[in-house]
Amino acid sequence: MVGLGRSGVALARFLRARGDRVRVVDRQPASKLGDQLALLPEGVETILGGYDDGVLSGCEEVYASPGVPWDADLLRDARLKGIRIGSEIDLFFRHCPAPIVGITGTNGKTTTTALTGAILARGSRPVLVGGNIGETVLDHLDEVTPEHWVVLELSSFQLESVERPKPAIGVILNLTPDHLDRHGSFENYVAAKARLIQFQDAQDHAVLNGGDAACRKLAGTTTAQITWFEREPDPPMPVPGAHNLLNARAAAAVGRLAGIPRAEIDAAVAGFAGVEHRLELVGEWGGVRWYNDSKATNPEAAIVGLNSFVGLPVVLIAGGQGTGFELAAWIADIRRLTSAVVLIGDSAELLERELAGHRSVQRARDLDHAVELAAGRAEAGGVVLLSPGYKSFDWFTSFEDRGRRFKDRARAWHAARTA
Repeated sequence: MVGLGRSGVALARFLRARGDRVRVVDRQPASKLGDQLALLPEGVETILGGYDDGVLSGCEEVYASPGVPWDADLLRDARLKGIRIGSEIDLFFRHCPAPIVGITGTNGKTTTTALTGAILARGSRPVLVGGNIGETVLDHLDEVTPEHWVVLELSSFQLESVERPKPAIGVILNLTPDHLDRHGSFENYVAAKARLIQFQDAQDHAVLNGGDAACRKLAGTTTAQITWFEREPDPPMPVPGAHNLLNARAAAAVGRLAGIPRAEIDAAVAGFAGVEHRLELVGEWGGVRWYNDSKATNPEAAIVGLNSFVGLPVVLIAGGQGTGFELAAWIADIRRLTSAVVLIGDSAELLERELAGHRSVQRARDLDHAVELAAGRAEAGGVVLLSPGYKSFDWFTSFEDRGRRFKDRARAWHAARTA
């Protein structure tokens, strides 16, 4: 096994439970892997802090975590030796006895996955939700029966690692450039996403966004029955944003294909509170609503978040880590839709240049400073929106870490002023 993250631990448990000898390798030292190491079952060999292709000695299969590039040197060496390459999600697809709903796309995956799970739970069959959201599904494989629905959020990294992904229902929400540092080109990225529906047959369903040009082209790559989800009736989606209305239509289309009555679909959507880090309402203080949209890790996602509050005075907190993004459309929307901007992270200097002439642009020293600056510029009836448009790995360990720390800082700042 290459890479000891959450999926690596799940893999080790699964493989040891079936009697396999397991060797785990990771370039990070043991001092940085303590939490994961503590969760490994007995009998797992570990090689940490670096490795070479000698670790393949005696191996019959190699499994890679999603963070390991699919063309990594060690995986290439394994292929040359005729060793089968797989992943946690690949094993799950191979062994899952239940029909799978696979959901992918550049933006909106988590919200759509969570909402799809809520809709299917209105039916008579048990539901398991996982993949790139929540807990690793391999840990729950022994709980799954043929009567279940399994709903999986699937990233491009996961999809390229599955030999033959074949969901009963495959959903592709949208496709815009992302993870090009990993895939090399937009075409390769689309090809990874398209694998979700390429192995389906005429009994399966591909649920696609006909309003997205790249998605529309994928209809010719599958023999599944096509459903254009943007044509679904508008459900009563309580989470803000036109994009979330599209996410709700996609989830509703899955529910309809699964035989869930329309009244139950509408009830599930109406009761949906959203998911953490996706336009999540943190609180309202002094007539200003604060939103955590930390999952907006690229400009396209940040555009969607910003356009959820058209007509309101918005203080935007933006910036982070990443290169190669097309910024023009996002910058234009920031100029048009924000009353003030607070910049954070590695990209702050670049964004400050791009926003020259904007009515109010300030750079923050750290997250506490960003909250303080945003509060000082916010107007009653308006919004403070953390929607960074960049990855999180400059100041934070993950977008979840960034979002949770933002929520903590915002609540603490306001609590200190009302004490």
